[in-house]
Amino acid sequence: MRAALIPVDAAPLPVVALVGRPNVGKSTLFNALTRSRDALVADRPGVTRDRHYGVCRGDDWAFVVVDTGGLYGDGDELADLTREQAQAAIEEAALVVLVLDAREGLLPGDRRILDDLRRAGRSVLLAINKTDGLDEAAAQAEFAALGVSPSIPLAASHRRNIDRLLAELRARLPEGPPPAEAAIDPDLIRVAVVGRPNVGKSTLVNRLLGEERVIVSDVAGTTRDAISIDLERDGRRYRLIDTAGVRRRARVEDAVEKFSVIKTLQAMEQAQVVVVMLDASEGVTEQDVTVLGHALEAGRALVVAVNKWDGLDRYQRERCRTELDRKLDFVPWALRVFIAARHGSGLGELVKAINRACRATRWEASAGDLTKALEIAVAAHQPPLVRGKAPKLRYAHLGGRDPVRVVIHGSRLSAVADSYKRYLENTFRKRFRLDGAPIRLEFREGANPYEGKKNELTERQLQKRRRLMRHVRGR
Repeated sequence: MRAALIPVDAAPLPVVALVGRPNVGKSTLFNALTRSRDALVADRPGVTRDRHYGVCRGDDWAFVVVDTGGLYGDGDELADLTREQAQAAIEEAALVVLVLDAREGLLPGDRRILDDLRRAGRSVLLAINKTDGLDEAAAQAEFAALGVSPSIPLAASHRRNIDRLLAELRARLPEGPPPAEAAIDPDLIRVAVVGRPNVGKSTLVNRLLGEERVIVSDVAGTTRDAISIDLERDGRRYRLIDTAGVRRRARVEDAVEKFSVIKTLQAMEQAQVVVVMLDASEGVTEQDVTVLGHALEAGRALVVAVNKWDGLDRYQRERCRTELDRKLDFVPWALRVFIAARHGSGLGELVKAINRACRATRWEASAGDLTKALEIAVAAHQPPLVRGKAPKLRYAHLGGRDPVRVVIHGSRLSAVADSYKRYLENTFRKRFRLDGAPIRLEFREGANPYEGKKNELTERQLQKRRRLMRHVRGR
């Protein structure tokens, strides 16, 4: 088995939902089935809140597995929202795996969940987890009172009896299409939505999808995992990645939050376009600059989405624009869009900016076009002299994408000033309309093929040299 992302245009696969009380090992089982580490795992309840999708693939069959948050935990607002997400997964599932904790035994919450599943008419399979070090037969006997047979004893963290569970799932699931090879769709635009906690990332994702796909709450830090969701809009296909809020390292003390930040950084690496969300009412904070720095290090196309724009008057908007110009001068090429995610205004402009930025990352140019642009730039503004000599910029070619890399060949290139490098970068960006994408220049000096070699004279040249020397001495 191996993990894969769900293709947008794939034929429908049967869906298996993992449900249960908090901290019974649903996310660990999800990772074991998908052969991945996509689901965030910690030894504490309530880590998973949103639905998390993955694909479990065999040689000739496959199914979608959905990780859900714990049911019937603490009765707060987030617990209610988590339960709604789990209920949505149950409704779309062909089979529900009720995950139980062998170490805690049968609890009233387990009976309550099973009763709800029976009332919903769902097909249920019992997975008794955490049986490592315990007698499996005794663990199964305790849960026999639920009246569901057969039950599968598991140790998901050690992958024990996973094959047995898969065999039972295959026997119960309807026949689906054969699994396709997991390949990166060249037409799919991968977009990571990042930002500080509570700036509206999940609200934006839900607005783009047109449904309450991820949990939205006024509580900062609601999203803990990176949730990937496929979307088709105006004939284009996207993979949206909703991420956890990123705070300054000094303020990140909770272990789960640390892993959430790691997931966010990984999402940036996987994306083609990073949408950094800012709160217009708070301006550009130090944390925002930190998030932008992470996106810049990842070398991805960048779109700055200034959210909650509808709550500002004309004077506040003008001040916000001025602050953006001043504090974001280190990424002047980033595209800016002003939106109100809660009401959906500005989303069309945001999607257009994402498309422009992605088009820049997929840009292709011949060595001739790049060299011509380089010659025009040098003719318009010569590089500064160093020790009386000017660097020679001879030709350029495309060295890579994501990020766009332009390789320039010449001599004395180590003396090229940083200001001149920025001038060349801006020249390439304006000439080829690379809005929203970073450009990295790489300078390569041509090696002298005769360096370190001594020119050995032939015998005839030596004789001629001796005659010349005798003639000079004779004078």
